[in-house]
Amino acid sequence: MKVKMTLITTILAIVALTDSANAQLPDPGVEIVASRTALLITDPQNDFLSPKGVTWGVVGKSVTDNNTVENIDALFSAAKANGIPVFVSPHYYYPTDHGWKFEGALEKLMHNIGMFDRKGALTTEGFEGSGADWLEQYKKYINDGATVVSSPHKIYGPETNDLVLQLRKRGIEKVILGGMSANLCTESHMRELMEQGFEVAVVSDATAAAIVEEGNGYESALINFRFIANTVWTTDEAVQKINSVN
Repeated sequence: MKVKMTLITTILAIVALTDSANAQLPDPGVEIVASRTALLITDPQNDFLSPKGVTWGVVGKSVTDNNTVENIDALFSAAKANGIPVFVSPHYYYPTDHGWKFEGALEKLMHNIGMFDRKGALTTEGFEGSGADWLEQYKKYINDGATVVSSPHKIYGPETNDLVLQLRKRGIEKVILGGMSANLCTESHMRELMEQGFEVAVVSDATAAAIVEEGNGYESALINFRFIANTVWTTDEAVQKINSVN
């Protein structure tokens, strides 16, 4: 009888483990705390988000379908209205960066098409209205003297800039993340921030990505957002949560 009960217990335990493995992924969530939560936007720049940008031919459909430009605007607006600190992690290439001896596939493409190019690290000559400049409608948020603009990341993630330092120096522990592009800089920022011990909520329709013959970068990113981030929100959900802070 004891052996039979042990066998039954074992079988029930195996069934429970199998059910758990097959269950829907949990949603740990992120609770917004005004003093410890920031909005982070990656690459809100013309080369990604303007029809005149050098990548519009491959990202334009995704940006348009997701209403990405307006959704990022809504996040900026809500954060500013509710005292949530705003951070921007930009992507710039200077002439010396074109001296790199090797690149990954997308790095090589970005360098070839002059994406995010600036005249130099210590000059803004030619910056206004260039592909590296902010989308015009975001300038009222970014250039207000309060938004923290980190040093540029050079490939995709914040490992090469001072974003994490800037967040920690302001006591930030939780990040609401949007921007461009989904499967590259946005996803890379999500991954590194998670590794650095931040809570991350990704806003799924405040981003977009290239659609090329090899695949749809946005669809790829959605899977990893869900698997890795603490939670994934729509813009409407994020704005509602930010507005409920006060």
